[in-house]
Amino acid sequence: MIICFSSLKGGCGKTSLSIHLAHEIAKSGPRVLLIDADPQGSASDWNASREDKPLFSVIGMAQPTIHRDLPDLAKDYDHVVIDSPPRVAKIARSGIIASNLVLIPVTPSSYDVWAADETVEIIGEAQLTRPDIKGAFVVNRKIVNTSIGREVATALKEYDLPLLKTAINQRVVISEASNGSTAQELEPTGKAANEIRLMALDILRLMEVEQW
Repeated sequence: MIICFSSLKGGCGKTSLSIHLAHEIAKSGPRVLLIDADPQGSASDWNASREDKPLFSVIGMAQPTIHRDLPDLAKDYDHVVIDSPPRVAKIARSGIIASNLVLIPVTPSSYDVWAADETVEIIGEAQLTRPDIKGAFVVNRKIVNTSIGREVATALKEYDLPLLKTAINQRVVISEASNGSTAQELEPTGKAANEIRLMALDILRLMEVEQW
């Protein structure tokens, strides 16, 4: 399965979600490749800052040829996660075309909801040639017990794409993980690790498969 986190708006947590999902999938044994398609190279920097190798491989590919080059790169892996860039529409479009599932992270902000339009449009264009591509929203950095988290879910109903049941809440451990670790490693039984696990299960249900 090829999963792309895509949004042309920066600051919605694509890199963090990509890293944590890749780790979650790899925990159960599959071989996972994380494609860092962001010219800023945040996922690559995260990988370089680690003392130990992560459970998954990280390759930088900030090029608009992901859909062309990925089949050869992915043949030795069971699953691929793509961290696509903000603003660079050509690279984002290539990552979307290469994917089975495109996840659009949305923080509890009107700006993120408005910014989703262009990404949804690119998914629609890609589906003209690849109707099997699926898309969905995931609420990220939700503040626990606030009405704005519920309001963003309501606002997203205007789109045809589904919203994953699990929201990823804003937690300190996820911020701490940016220095080269993951929430699953820092707090294996913590709330953040559990939310990532539930998000992975949501993805399996959406893609109608039972396991990674």
